[in-house]
Amino acid sequence: MAGDTKQRTARPSGRRSAGLSGFREVQRLSYECAEAVAAQLRPGVTEREAARMQRDWLRERGVRDWFHLPFAWFGDRTAFANFRIPLQFFPTNRKLEPGMPFILDMAPVYKGYSADIGYSGSLGLNPVQDRLMSDLQAHRVLILEQVRERRSLREIYENVERLMTRQGYANRHRAYPFGVIAHKIDRVKERRWSPTAFGFGTQSLKGLASDALHGHREGWSPLWSPYHFSDHPPQPGLWAVEPHLGFRGTGAKFEEILVVTDSRDPEESAFWLDDDLPHVRRWAEEKAA
Repeated sequence: MAGDTKQRTARPSGRRSAGLSGFREVQRLSYECAEAVAAQLRPGVTEREAARMQRDWLRERGVRDWFHLPFAWFGDRTAFANFRIPLQFFPTNRKLEPGMPFILDMAPVYKGYSADIGYSGSLGLNPVQDRLMSDLQAHRVLILEQVRERRSLREIYENVERLMTRQGYANRHRAYPFGVIAHKIDRVKERRWSPTAFGFGTQSLKGLASDALHGHREGWSPLWSPYHFSDHPPQPGLWAVEPHLGFRGTGAKFEEILVVTDSRDPEESAFWLDDDLPHVRRWAEEKAA
């Protein structure tokens, strides 16, 4: 079993694990960028312009490398309507309109630490997306509970999908390559100039490929999918998790870092890296209202 194999790198062992502050910093920077760009969106702005706004904002603050370049999806593209090939994920000239939902997605590398976040919003009121965002809270709770129970990633994926079905929604992360709901992230060696290929940072891709190779030998995968290669317990490390709901041409998701350790203490065995994030604050405000 994958959980019985030796790991090639040191595992996080709790909330005080060295290096987590660096990942927390870049994740917060990413959400700060998302909120800043969302506040600047106006009717007529295109997905490409919104993606460029994210790139520019982050570069002005020292980001020089990426797990992937920023994405932006507007309207029914937030639900990946009719997406069939990877090229459809890239930003287009789709223009934002009043009431239209949007998703901003970015994965910068900052000071050698990676993050991958998703931010959902709308230009004005959008009751459907508001409901989707509220209902995503149950998925964040379910994922953490079942990772702590050390269920297989494949089983957790299936249970998340069942919850979506009970809520009346479609699973839109199935449209991602390999249908992933999450992937591992790690430190990235800093360079003055870091090239990209097909929108992804080459340094980060090398790291993911290395993880995939080692994982294949040891019985685990850095991709959390509905397929047999994810039929193993959660691998210690950091996972960028993104449950994505869709309903009649409207989509919503969050994406944030889940820390998995080898601790026997349930609360230390898995935890969300940061609870001070826009969607978490939103749910707290809804509960208080």
